[in-house]
Amino acid sequence: MDAIFSLMGKSRIIYHLKEEIKNKYIMELKIHAVDDKRYEHRVKYSLLMINPKTQKKVLMDNHHPKGPHFHLNEDEFDYEYRNDDKLIEDFKKLVLQHFGVKL
Repeated sequence: MDAIFSLMGKSRIIYHLKEEIKNKYIMELKIHAVDDKRYEHRVKYSLLMINPKTQKKVLMDNHHPKGPHFHLNEDEFDYEYRNDDKLIEDFKKLVLQHFGVKL
């Protein structure tokens, strides 16, 4: 069964990828379909790329109550979620801009 139970009710993983990039970065992308009215699009996500040595990071997430936003290191910015494909595309652009790494 795909469904897992968490604090936000039923959720189903719709995308998960974890990789080491260029022997320097750790990348983990998680997107869940959720049955939770607090998430307008019924999607909860966390997309992260981090350099473990420097702690430099790109993080896109939408935890409650903040909603969609992203982090570049310690700075935080609002984000307008449209769909999963656009989310991943925007994440790749931020990684390229922030780290100079093309995914």
